[in-house]
Amino acid sequence: MNFFSKGKAISVASVAIVLTLFFIFGPQYYSKVDAVDQATYRSLKVFNEALDMVEKNYVEKVDPKTLIQEAINGMMKSLDPHSSYLSTEMYKELQSDTKGSFGGIGIEITMQNEILTVVSPIEDTPAFLAGIQAGDQIVRIDDKSTKGISIMEAVKKLRGPENSKVKIGIMRKGLTQPKDYVISRAIINIKSVKYRSYEGNIGYVRVASFQERTAEDVKKGLAELEKKGPVGGLVIDVRNNPGGLLDQAVKVSDVFLKSGTIVSIMGRAKNLESKFTARDDGSEPSCPIVILVNEGSASAAEILAGALQDNGKAIVLGTQSFGKGSVQTVIPFEDGSALKLTTARYYTPKGKSIQAEGITPDITVEHIRPPEEKESELVIRERDLKGHIKGENEEGVVKDKDKKETKSRPISRRDLEDITRDNQLKSAVDLLKSWEIFSKLQK
Repeated sequence: MNFFSKGKAISVASVAIVLTLFFIFGPQYYSKVDAVDQATYRSLKVFNEALDMVEKNYVEKVDPKTLIQEAINGMMKSLDPHSSYLSTEMYKELQSDTKGSFGGIGIEITMQNEILTVVSPIEDTPAFLAGIQAGDQIVRIDDKSTKGISIMEAVKKLRGPENSKVKIGIMRKGLTQPKDYVISRAIINIKSVKYRSYEGNIGYVRVASFQERTAEDVKKGLAELEKKGPVGGLVIDVRNNPGGLLDQAVKVSDVFLKSGTIVSIMGRAKNLESKFTARDDGSEPSCPIVILVNEGSASAAEILAGALQDNGKAIVLGTQSFGKGSVQTVIPFEDGSALKLTTARYYTPKGKSIQAEGITPDITVEHIRPPEEKESELVIRERDLKGHIKGENEEGVVKDKDKKETKSRPISRRDLEDITRDNQLKSAVDLLKSWEIFSKLQK
């Protein structure tokens, strides 16, 4: 058995990270080794002996640096689904994500029961157009099994130059064997914000992800809607929004709020705790707002929904959100690699943890797929991921396997011209129109 395989190399995080930093970056980290207690030091000694034994006696010559990197990999995998070790190349990929432009097929992925699983395809990308669905299990990439693969390794395999092809094997409900999709990669320029009007004066702003310019694009969209006349109501759509940059979630929330807490961050380290509050710049919309969420709304999308809901600024409509309420801090190393480490939890303005719980809609409306579209796979939320950080109210909760909420109803083909095909959006627009009518009756 390979001592360093499948995430079993080391189970004590503090042991491996201290020793690894020492080996990679030299004696400047030695003081950290001195700081650990004797039990930890003894474990470090065992790790050192194991490393030496593998180096000298393994059947083939191995690179010590590679062994140590794989040990870090195993350690990070043992923590939670969102912590990971990023090689130099992977770290660069992560940085390109936030800029909203990269070569790939356009899917958000996670690990569910150690199986690479699609959270959602990104709108208007090759994967979306090919018919990849939320809940699809990716069992092969280019005819190689994905068993044991990490998310970052999968991302690396799925990314590539524009017009190059990748073959993925998909399992989903109703299939007896994997179905192969050959998809041409493209430059994924994610347009994070779209906007339009319904019923004359009902504005619609779709936020697909939170990138470097999302807040500015939201402001631009609102300004364009105002040019057509006073906005009587506003729909903010963050369904299947996987999240993104925290600062952009805060800035977008601030666009709609005059005052109040937006989100709080709390972790073990006091220096990581912070609270973000809204500032009144005089341009916040005064019209009623409905924000649409579903099981694909995660992280930054949940921060926005929770901020507007708890501050009484918007009604949340849809289905329970994903529940990804943990904070990942990227810690770069001198060699260009980095750790993406879970360091804290997000809390809504009223102090509710988002982690493994999500945002509960004020009005629950299940999405009804048009009859010509097939049902997708099971719902995937944070609490379904193996090794996820427990929610504050999760301990002792019985998982109801027979719960009605068994099938995902992601918005796979959003026809913005015909809202009768999107019952959640139509419900939001109807609610805002009713609001307008009742307001006139009261006057």
